[in-house]
Amino acid sequence: MEKGKILVVDDSPTQRNLIRVPFEENGFEVITAADGEEAVALVGTENLKLVIMDVIMPNLNGFQACKKIKELKKNLPVILLTAKDQKSDEFWGRRQGADQYMIKPFDSQELYDNAVLLMALH
Repeated sequence: MEKGKILVVDDSPTQRNLIRVPFEENGFEVITAADGEEAVALVGTENLKLVIMDVIMPNLNGFQACKKIKELKKNLPVILLTAKDQKSDEFWGRRQGADQYMIKPFDSQELYDNAVLLMALH
């Protein structure tokens, strides 16, 4: 039984696949995007439960895309998953609307647990 649709955004196909596997194994449908522009377009057309997005991407970075996504769908939870580990980066990400900010490398189970909790709260 499908639990909902999640968007995974990262310019690395390897990272997208790494993130998507635990969600698909647990009954979620996962769609992917390679950059922020593609992510914003998909948010406008897909019925999503969650967005998991890298910050450092071409065309439209994760901070910019997060802000645009929240303008389109205020209550859609967004997790920023990034190598940018400064407190100022996390602060800026949250200012753009991120509901969660996780540092790479990440624990797949922790990401999954945080994602499920965010979806339950929204």
